Amino acid sequence: MVSGLIDLGIVGLYFIIILAIGLWKGRGESNMEGFALGDRQIPWWAVLASILAAEISAATFLGAPAEGFNERNFHYAQLVIGTILARIFVAYVFIKPYYDYNVVSIYEFLEMRFGKKTKTAASGVFLITRALASGTRLYVAAIILVLAFEMLLGYKPSPHQEFIIYLGSLFVITGITAIYTIYGGIKAVVWTDLIQVIVLFGALGFTLISLFLRIPGGWEGITEKFADQQGHLFFNTGIDPTLHGWALIKHLLEEPYTLFAAFIGSTFLTMSTHGTDQDMVQRMLTAKDHHKSRWALILSGLADLPVVMAFLSVGMLLWVFYQHFPDPHLPAKHPFAYYILHEMPTGIRGLVVAGLFATAMGSLSTALNALATSYTRDWHIPFFQPQATEKQLLSAARWSTGLFSLLLVLIGSVTAWIVIHFPGARVIPVVLGVFGYTYGSMLGIFLIGALTKRRGSERGNLIAMLVGFIVVAWLSDLPNDLRLILGWTPSQRPDWLPTIAFVWRIFFGTVATFLVALAFPTPKEKQIR
Repeated sequence: MVSGLIDLGIVGLYFIIILAIGLWKGRGESNMEGFALGDRQIPWWAVLASILAAEISAATFLGAPAEGFNERNFHYAQLVIGTILARIFVAYVFIKPYYDYNVVSIYEFLEMRFGKKTKTAASGVFLITRALASGTRLYVAAIILVLAFEMLLGYKPSPHQEFIIYLGSLFVITGITAIYTIYGGIKAVVWTDLIQVIVLFGALGFTLISLFLRIPGGWEGITEKFADQQGHLFFNTGIDPTLHGWALIKHLLEEPYTLFAAFIGSTFLTMSTHGTDQDMVQRMLTAKDHHKSRWALILSGLADLPVVMAFLSVGMLLWVFYQHFPDPHLPAKHPFAYYILHEMPTGIRGLVVAGLFATAMGSLSTALNALATSYTRDWHIPFFQPQATEKQLLSAARWSTGLFSLLLVLIGSVTAWIVIHFPGARVIPVVLGVFGYTYGSMLGIFLIGALTKRRGSERGNLIAMLVGFIVVAWLSDLPNDLRLILGWTPSQRPDWLPTIAFVWRIFFGTVATFLVALAFPTPKEKQIR
């Protein structure tokens, strides 16, 4: 009981500190430019920390160790290759035009290049997709509380009780995050992100040390367990020597963690999230100029590798630990959360739980600020208040932040209900898969705008985005996924047709969208000379 109060006190102290810093840093905000971009005065190193905080969600905090635990290799880390390549591309193709056009919402770039319809379509795709993706991620942070209640009660809660715990947790986490985000805007987001990254890294470090010290035999005992995997512990080409021709290609497209997926699929995936997603790009635009923004973006990619390796190492060490100390109650889906509650010492447990909440709040606050910014700039001004004053715009951004908070709680609750009743899917593929259906269409249009001067039009772009979505939905077997959720019988799928892994979705969506949009010329008044 006393140990639980100590851990609870540490988590409570973390919430108080984050709330205080968020409110303090955001004080005196008086205009939309400051709310959305911090007047472009944020230091590059703080921007870097904020990018990391947005990337490392609660899904990563619990999902990546689960991947390491279940797969017992570092194949997932291969995807970092693509994230680094993509960041270099985004830094030198997208960032400077965003600064040159002085955009607040990056979809304003599409309006200047093509017109209002393209901007509205892309912004609408972002609002829907980001809300779904962020709401889906949000529920993961509540997993630790469900397991905590299970430990305290001494039995597994019923599905109804479990859902109530999820719902209460979502309201608490979202409510605290929404307060400082509504009041302080992007300044509060970035500076609290910095604190959250520090807490996260501290929690990660203590976890690795704790596991290493508790495993019998130390380093030798650990390496002994992986002796038979040394040849393919880090890299996986995905090539099956028994397959040839189309059968081999089909196999590679259905595998998520291969070198081919790392160099191609992951590159396009990151190009979309870091180049066309307001959530991620907005913090890059808070830097003083495009040079500092590029610096923060590229360095964040280099920092990704040790971070991902650390998370996977936690999962692999957990597997070794439970080989020595078997626990029949260990859930394979959430081994890290179970270890935190049942094995970590008092105090350290509170710090690690605070680290979990830090990841959830970091990605949540940035999503809320980006959703509010995109709505205000792309929808509120043109459709509701074209002559709005700065005070009115700031008010619209703040109340829309509150509404999006409620929407994300609703989506997180629905996600929790689905997970409770359909427990089969792993966390990371589910979360990353949400935007895979739509962000390829967006990236294709941004590439047309940035790489060409006279191709792409309002009508052509809308057709191209629709084609991109249909291609991905068809290759991903989305119709059958929906049929299964509704309880219908899946339709027969041709044997030759691959069901592409989540990491490939954006690549195919981008290529399809780009090629279709390329067929339409830009009207003369919108062509770049």
